[in-house]
Amino acid sequence: MNGGLSEVQRGHLLTEQAHPRSSELDALSTADLVALFCDEDCRPQEAVAAAAPALADAIDAISQRLANGGRLFYLGAGTSGRLGVLDAAECPPTFCSPPELVQGVLAGGAAALLRSSEGLEDLREAGRDDLIARGFQAGDALVGIAAGGTTPYVHGGLAHAQQLGALTIAMACVPTQQVAMPCDIDIRLITGPELLAGSTRLKAGTATKMALNILSTGVMVRLGKVYGNRMVDVAVTNSKLEDRALRMLEDLGGLSRPDARQWLERSGGSVKLALLMASANLSLGQAQARLEACDGQLRQALRASDQPSSGPQ
Repeated sequence: MNGGLSEVQRGHLLTEQAHPRSSELDALSTADLVALFCDEDCRPQEAVAAAAPALADAIDAISQRLANGGRLFYLGAGTSGRLGVLDAAECPPTFCSPPELVQGVLAGGAAALLRSSEGLEDLREAGRDDLIARGFQAGDALVGIAAGGTTPYVHGGLAHAQQLGALTIAMACVPTQQVAMPCDIDIRLITGPELLAGSTRLKAGTATKMALNILSTGVMVRLGKVYGNRMVDVAVTNSKLEDRALRMLEDLGGLSRPDARQWLERSGGSVKLALLMASANLSLGQAQARLEACDGQLRQALRASDQPSSGPQ
């Protein structure tokens, strides 16, 4: 084993403690077992709500980095790392963002997605090395995810990012008083002991998934990937997404289905450009120029139109 954090006693951590309500989990009827889990699974929502101020700070700080050309990296091991990879992988199809904009870095790489490689989390230098291999820079943002807060792999990555002057955000499910993490913004999701002691894929994993959902969606909203509550930067890559794009043009632009399809084709498959073209009667080039001048913000681009619009306002 490596020295340092890997040798720390962890029995005092909330995520490692035994839950008194599940002391006879194996003796419960199946119905009672399910009822207990259903009741306890209210805790992640409460934990995320309590972390709302830190999440808001993180969204604003990350958005500023990305607006200036930076990227967002999630770094973690085991369940925490897999959740980061999942959130990153869902950004391109949801928001039509380039794959390199949001990246998930998992201890053990792609192989660890399917086969457990938890032993790699003890390698502090591996967190740093994996970021270096991805070309992580000072203008980027890093979210280090560790349910118990002690993962050397994550600490190594956060420390490296701090040395570069990058934005560092920690996400853990234990109080700061139990484990300090090197970061600019500290997100603590206090979910308490797990019903299955130490199995942080349960409440801790649920809270982490919820927090990452809020984080990435909030950032994309700030970057102009959303208009109202619609994914106007959706990538039209299959029939389901084409139908969604057409419905957005119908609902937001007041277009008939045939007209919506025509504008979508003229825009090259971009809902944002199609809405702007239809609303302001612009050519594709004019719409692209106006949207670029408004930093990709559709609402601002629509307001900048000099012509009357019967479309979205």
